[in-house]
Amino acid sequence: MRRLTAASRIAIPLAGALALSACSSSAQPKDNLQVVANPTAAQPAVSPARSVPPAGQVLPMPVVSAIAADQQSHTLVVALKQPAELRIYDLGSLGAPKTTVALPGPAESLTVSAGQALAGIPGKGVLARVALPSGQLTAEKIAGQPAAAVADGPDTLVAVRDRKAVDVLTSGSVAKTITGQLYSADDVVDTGNGIVVLDRLRTAVFSVDVQAGTMDEGLRAGDGAANAVADSYGRVLVTDARAGALLAFSTNPLILRQRYPVPGGAYGLAYDAKRSLAWVTLTGRNQVVGYDVRGGEPVEKYRFPTVRQPDTVGVDDQSGRVFVGSAAGEGTQVIQP
Repeated sequence: MRRLTAASRIAIPLAGALALSACSSSAQPKDNLQVVANPTAAQPAVSPARSVPPAGQVLPMPVVSAIAADQQSHTLVVALKQPAELRIYDLGSLGAPKTTVALPGPAESLTVSAGQALAGIPGKGVLARVALPSGQLTAEKIAGQPAAAVADGPDTLVAVRDRKAVDVLTSGSVAKTITGQLYSADDVVDTGNGIVVLDRLRTAVFSVDVQAGTMDEGLRAGDGAANAVADSYGRVLVTDARAGALLAFSTNPLILRQRYPVPGGAYGLAYDAKRSLAWVTLTGRNQVVGYDVRGGEPVEKYRFPTVRQPDTVGVDDQSGRVFVGSAAGEGTQVIQP
């Protein structure tokens, strides 16, 4: 892998962005992407007690671990930690779930597309495929800890955390395994202009050439990369939970384009493609903020108080509604900006 030097990244012209801090050459002489000697994944800031009521409506439910909305099936999918299940709601009627799907373990991630939900269950070594809106479950065993998955045409790409790999599944079987340079494979994102894998331990992002089966160039993603999502411009957006920032990387080639300060415990991340809004949760403030990301730097458009410990967020592109899940058991919040 060709590594970019810290100097070459700082030289990128960023309107209003912060300079990317480099690792000490004496402390890490052999790895420009290494942050500390014994890396640990960034965690969300612990939320204080709420000082104001959450905006919008709150759907009562236990601890939420992931949330996503699917336009094709017109559904909202909420993953609960305990009991380990998915609750599937009709976006037009959120009063009660249409279907509840029991899972073999807590889902850590959710992606939805083309009428199906993909849920990574690393604790059980299972990738759950759930048809929407019916809730029909197919549990596929994965060697290792499947942290996240995304559909890529007829294939499914699975980030396998402990094996530091991306498995390419075709018709439910592993057709290819892609490894190299990762400390941990925690998420995989299809930008429409290339595949990117997020490594939380190394706090970095890497390009993946699926056809060639190679892990290509990598770049530091701040001091504590937490979550990633694709936007409408072929980029991958990443929250930096330690430094408090929203980063934007273009792909092919992988280049850091923006690093915008987001104080308050930036963590959860979702994208509204219709409005070009990136929604970022601030767990240290119990807030969610909507940024317009069309220009040279993000522009804040909305800010709302949330449920406590808002670790996860989703958005309905059609209506613009935002869904914030509480990791403290305060439910799922529905906000209409």
